[in-house]
Amino acid sequence: MNLARRSVILVSFILLLAALLLTIVISISKGAVTIAPAEVVRILLKNFGLLTQTSVDAQHEAVIWAIRLPRVLQGVIVGATLAAAGVVLQGLFRNPLADSGLLGISSGASFFVAAAVVLQFHKFGLFTLPLAAFVGSTCAILLVSGLSHSARKTQVASMLLAGIALNSFFMAGTGLATYFSTDEQLRTITFWQMGSLASASWTSLAIAGPFMLVSIFGLPFLAGSLNALLLGEDNAQYLGVRVERLKWCIIFLVALGVGASVAISGLIGFIGLIVPHLVRLVTGPNHKLVIPGSILVGAILLTSADLLARTVITPQELPIGLMTSILGAPFFLYLILREKRRGLHG
Repeated sequence: MNLARRSVILVSFILLLAALLLTIVISISKGAVTIAPAEVVRILLKNFGLLTQTSVDAQHEAVIWAIRLPRVLQGVIVGATLAAAGVVLQGLFRNPLADSGLLGISSGASFFVAAAVVLQFHKFGLFTLPLAAFVGSTCAILLVSGLSHSARKTQVASMLLAGIALNSFFMAGTGLATYFSTDEQLRTITFWQMGSLASASWTSLAIAGPFMLVSIFGLPFLAGSLNALLLGEDNAQYLGVRVERLKWCIIFLVALGVGASVAISGLIGFIGLIVPHLVRLVTGPNHKLVIPGSILVGAILLTSADLLARTVITPQELPIGLMTSILGAPFFLYLILREKRRGLHG
């Protein structure tokens, strides 16, 4: 990589980091009660012990600390997790359309949530649906892994087919649960499936956050091996990569992160699919750059989508899954048209 290329990438990462901080401050400042960004910064510095001699509005401080900061932080962590998971799954399957939904993780969580709602299973109170989602996503990834493992090897093609089959099965189960649900149950299932950060709290972050952070900080360590895997499994083994161990590490970290994010935020599509493509436009295919870049862009994109979802038709709030689909679908069409033009001129 030449010096000019390195400079462009370094500047891009600095700009992304600055954009993330700016997005966080703006997202915290906007809502039913508008708070000036400068006051947001003062309140955050004061609460983190970095600014002692300052006076702030007590009501604004309570709004930020109890409501907006946990919501924005949840958006940052969930967006980063989904984007990082999308990158490594696309690298593992060597398929640009791969994401966590392809393995049945999201549909497994959706089926268990729908079943819990229809069967009126409320044993764990407010944590029942998040727990059901986590169990469903974990069951899905364990089934996919079990079905694709034979002769002490995990077949990537079999894993993809097993994911598609389980996806259909879980979606059918969700449809069946929806068919037998009451109007109120149907509303609960539908809103959960459209995704939302409205229920974010320090408690939900404390429970699910560590799982997602393990995924966010663990996946970049696999970048070098994923680069070798782009050459094919046999070539990667010749280069010293333990391919089977790599597959299981990816499966474990993706299941841990995506399961936790789906559990507290519902189904949020397109982040894991489009963010890696966006980042590759600047960095190229090198996973050592694509994974950290996707983590930053995913965090920015989901936080921005949540800001739009809760402010565009105030005081009503749109499901964040709708916003990511509205933002993601045009970009995906752009990618298709770009590949089509390349085919015509290639």
